[in-house]
Amino acid sequence: MLDAQNAPAAPITIRREDYRPPDWQVPEIALDFDLGAERTRVRSTLEVRRNGVHDRPLVLDAEALIIVGVTVDGSPVDYSYEGDLLTVPLAAASATVETVVDLAPRTNTQLMGLYESGGILCSQCEAQGFRRITPFPDRPDVLTRYRVRMTADRADYPILLSNGDPVGSGESEDGRHWAEWNDPFPKPCYLFALVAGDLVANRDSFVTRSGRKVDLGIWVREPDLAKTDHAMTALKASMKWDEDVYGREYDLAVFNIVAVSDFNFGAMENKGLNVFNSRYILADADTATDTDFDGIAGVVAHEYFHNWSGNRITCRDWFQLSLKEGFTVFRDQQFSADMGSAAVKRIEDVRMLRAAQFPEDAGPLAHPVRPESYIEISNFYTATVYSKGAELIRMMHTMLGAERFRAGTDLYFDRHDGEAATCEDFVRAMEEGGGIDLSGFRLWYSQAGTPRVRAALARSGEERFILQLSQDVPPSPGQPEKQPMPIPLKIALFGEKSGTKLDERLVLFDGPAHEIVFDAFGERPILSINRDFSAPVVVETDRTIADLAFLSARDDNPFARYEATQQLMLDTLLSAIAGSEADHAPVIEAVRETLADPALDPAFVAEAVLPPSEAFVGDHMAIVDPEAVRAAREELRSAIGRALEAQWRAAYSANSANRFEYSPAGKGQRRLRTVALNYLMAAGAADAPALAMRQYGEADNMTDRQGALAALVSSDAPERHGALAAFYDRYRGDPLVLDKWFTVQALSTRDDVLDAVEALASHPDFTLSNPNRMRSLVGAFAANQRAFHDPSGRGYAFLADMILAVDRLNPQTAARLVPPLGRWRRFDPARAARMKSALERIVASPGLSKDVFEQVSKSLI
Repeated sequence: MLDAQNAPAAPITIRREDYRPPDWQVPEIALDFDLGAERTRVRSTLEVRRNGVHDRPLVLDAEALIIVGVTVDGSPVDYSYEGDLLTVPLAAASATVETVVDLAPRTNTQLMGLYESGGILCSQCEAQGFRRITPFPDRPDVLTRYRVRMTADRADYPILLSNGDPVGSGESEDGRHWAEWNDPFPKPCYLFALVAGDLVANRDSFVTRSGRKVDLGIWVREPDLAKTDHAMTALKASMKWDEDVYGREYDLAVFNIVAVSDFNFGAMENKGLNVFNSRYILADADTATDTDFDGIAGVVAHEYFHNWSGNRITCRDWFQLSLKEGFTVFRDQQFSADMGSAAVKRIEDVRMLRAAQFPEDAGPLAHPVRPESYIEISNFYTATVYSKGAELIRMMHTMLGAERFRAGTDLYFDRHDGEAATCEDFVRAMEEGGGIDLSGFRLWYSQAGTPRVRAALARSGEERFILQLSQDVPPSPGQPEKQPMPIPLKIALFGEKSGTKLDERLVLFDGPAHEIVFDAFGERPILSINRDFSAPVVVETDRTIADLAFLSARDDNPFARYEATQQLMLDTLLSAIAGSEADHAPVIEAVRETLADPALDPAFVAEAVLPPSEAFVGDHMAIVDPEAVRAAREELRSAIGRALEAQWRAAYSANSANRFEYSPAGKGQRRLRTVALNYLMAAGAADAPALAMRQYGEADNMTDRQGALAALVSSDAPERHGALAAFYDRYRGDPLVLDKWFTVQALSTRDDVLDAVEALASHPDFTLSNPNRMRSLVGAFAANQRAFHDPSGRGYAFLADMILAVDRLNPQTAARLVPPLGRWRRFDPARAARMKSALERIVASPGLSKDVFEQVSKSLI
């Protein structure tokens, strides 16, 4: 149990209901930076204005700063600095407040505020990093115009970048130089950005629909310049797409992106100066997989789209985080679907939702899309806020249709431009602009949990069929009783004999139960439900194995067809785990038909024929049995591989001749080729390891090379050692590719993976200080269900050790590693006790950050 004696002293809980407008607004700020890695001095001049009638002092957030001086209207003033708060007494309704502080970027291992990454000085201010740069009311509803001047040694920092547009530059004494930037758009301080370093740019331009030229730059270290073309192409495509689909035009004369190696997030949408984790910028065929290319395009689009859905309109408080993130995730999903295969993109998005958000909704860290409280806001950059938040926007889009949805977003952008808004503001704009009543829909923002829908279709007499729907929302922390949710369900009925579509409609199911009556069709109808995954729910039906096999071959909705095959596989696996004799024949036949259908995109085929992940299977069990899940899944893979070996060989050969081309067709061929190779390995084909090794050696791209490596790493083939050594020798100098080397071993299905991961944690190339490297080994291992849940408990102890070690350097990274331990209630008593013990050891450790304390303490309640 939680030891209150050893817990951190009374962390403060912030509650949404306690929101109060800021006491002081800051319409203007001038920042003057004297930059250096060991010491940076920041002079900040704030024009402050009392907000409303009160006599409260000016209170500025100021964390880990050395206060050099404070003046008000040019005169020194008595102030207090206690508990990360700088309090300045002010009598007048407005004043000019100047602060001078020192900070040390080089020793800032939290990667929040101003820090050093590989010789580059860069900032990260979301959510509450600006207070680590200069004293300021660090909250998103304080909107300010920024003027920034930077002075630095030209040799060390020849490039000086900030938000907005450049307005001046020049030389100073002793080899130093300066640059000034001005951002004319009021913004919250979390969007402030500064970068200084030895960088070069991939430069291009974009002409907006109104004819303005925007200068574009992607800034990287010189050796990485050749890997930025894909990101630039994605940026220009994003700018054009946002104009075409949402009518949003870029508003500054300059748009810059900078890539850095050490970054807590994927990227940051700072106004006019996006700062990116280098993994989401750098790509070429030799070092990046198709998944990497897709990820870069999606993240570049996401951060660019934030210019309107996040920057021009920001969130009033951090409880409204999904206002910008959920909406923008939906926008980047739309963009990626338009740029490639919409069906495959939807499958990928739903897979991610089920892998990360559904377990979150079912665990101790469950929270609504708009949370009600937090201790550390960084802990709420979650799958619920992002991915489920995007599904809420998608449901509104589904209910409204594209035209009315666009009318709603136009009203939202026009009404709230330049404001700090709320989720309620967005929903109200959709109601008024789209002409719809969303009163009940607001529940999705305030109620946690994944609704479970039960659907049964049965004949009623000779004249009709009745579809009976019911729903319940399981209890979650703080919400034991739930109301029925309004659920938009796309459904269709197909004739069992004719195969024709008998009916198709959108049903808004908003009560505990509902019946839909259909006239008799002359044949038995088969139900296709939640087509396109129209709602983020779990659907349970009375469909038979034969029904699922029918839909897997004939459903005209690609996602529904994929879903039928996955459900068929899942039912087969769960039956085998429960002790029934495994009948693989229906699955094998469904896979055979999918492989044989020439009308299907190879990328879709590759997704449809893969069995559900071990974690997904475990999510459908009352008590997860990792060994049984692994055994059943491997047996199914082996059966599919053996029964269809000829088809896998044909698929492998048919998709092996493509030279690298980043296109939907090329991606599909490479994906299906790797899937076929893995099935040949699962079948135990004698030549499969040699095929994999040949693919590794002949590959002209990372997708094929890594696909072959992953197939070998999970095998007992002697070729695995040579492939791992060759990969390391080739890429040991490229940190992003070396991350793949760590990950592929952490995700191996071999029995000795835990030993391998413990050894890799002592490898010279492993480091606790880089979030990418931590995620590549420790995060990947925690996602390897069987290895992490080794009965000995060693996996839990390893993760706890890593969390405690990283927490001393970077609490945000450490906190994001906690959730796998928090699922201890889902496992057998022995495993549960060991997981809980690991959590108790963490929370009892002295000096624990509030980030980790919040995650662990909630996981133990």
